[in-house]
Amino acid sequence: VQLPESGGGLVQAAGSLRLSCAASGRTSSIFVMGWFRQAPGMEREFVAAVRWRFGSTYYADPVKGRFTISRDNAKSTVNLQMNGLKPEDTAVYYCAAKEATTYRDITYYTTVSLYDYWGQGTQVAVSS
Repeated sequence: VQLPESGGGLVQAAGSLRLSCAASGRTSSIFVMGWFRQAPGMEREFVAAVRWRFGSTYYADPVKGRFTISRDNAKSTVNLQMNGLKPEDTAVYYCAAKEATTYRDITYYTTVSLYDYWGQGTQVAVSS
């Protein structure tokens, strides 16, 4: 499974960006897709996840109410709409995919090690 991201860039605080990830390859095996981010000198952290088939979602507390994750099964695409951006949102954002496994609640899929495939990342920079 390949996960190229797009949509990153530079934006002023309170602005918006929309990230996209177009999955290709054996997409029928995808169970959950997520977005993570990594700021300089920091560990990669969970941002949001969506269950591929049923669409249930889960968000990290710092982005709740500002970010929205969505998926388009027909296009094998997952998007991250980011509104009300803050300087602390500055990071490289990564798309990730988890293959089908034992059923777990969507809130379980917040750990980097759970995911099987990763994109190359797209830079998001928010100026104050």
